[in-house]
Amino acid sequence: MLTYTKLKRNRRKFLALTGLTPKEFQLLLPAFQRAYARRFPADHTLHGTRRQRKHGGGRKTSLDSPEQRLLFALVYLKTYPLQALLGEVFDLSQSRANRWIHQLLPVLQRALTDVGVRPARDPRQFARHERHTGEPLNLIIDGTERRRQRPKNPEKQTLYYSGRKKTHSDKNVVIANRKTKRIGYLSQTYAGKTQDKKIVDQERITYPRGAKLHQDTGFQGYAPRGCAIYQPKKSHVRAN
Repeated sequence: MLTYTKLKRNRRKFLALTGLTPKEFQLLLPAFQRAYARRFPADHTLHGTRRQRKHGGGRKTSLDSPEQRLLFALVYLKTYPLQALLGEVFDLSQSRANRWIHQLLPVLQRALTDVGVRPARDPRQFARHERHTGEPLNLIIDGTERRRQRPKNPEKQTLYYSGRKKTHSDKNVVIANRKTKRIGYLSQTYAGKTQDKKIVDQERITYPRGAKLHQDTGFQGYAPRGCAIYQPKKSHVRAN
């Protein structure tokens, strides 16, 4: 079984499975504990009724500590395994793994909001969101893909097929601060075939005035108002 106690000894593996370093995990943990306590008070059941017996009684679970719960949620989001596989890794049945996912993801979202690192999702609020951080407005935008199961429907297979990565995927556009590496904006999710430029045209993101925006050639022609655009030029290799 995968446990926090063992995994934290291997920083490289910890980062690969959770997306966080052990130090970043510890910074997030107190906010996660507070969010969990607010959502699931110790004197109430998961269904919101007052407990008839002392907290901790009854069937034990492998996610019996805040560290294990946070680890479970992060591993799920980082690796996106099948629930049956996730259950095997954490010594849970598939049905219990499913219940824990639905319990913990809202808690994690609340914790990320509380510590100020949850990215904006509303494109109209991004400019205000960035100004409030007080960080230099030096931004970088890029598209990111996540593998997904191959759809059975032929039309969906074509839609989600990413020719560049030779796989089926979902795609998002993210905007990060170049200095702090904080993700400031996460777009809605699109099919893997969708081009980066088409996504940002549909999102209609508002940027803080005076921002520097670094982008690759996948955003060719994208020049939002108020931003200084930095984009490498395409190299043209002449065949002999």
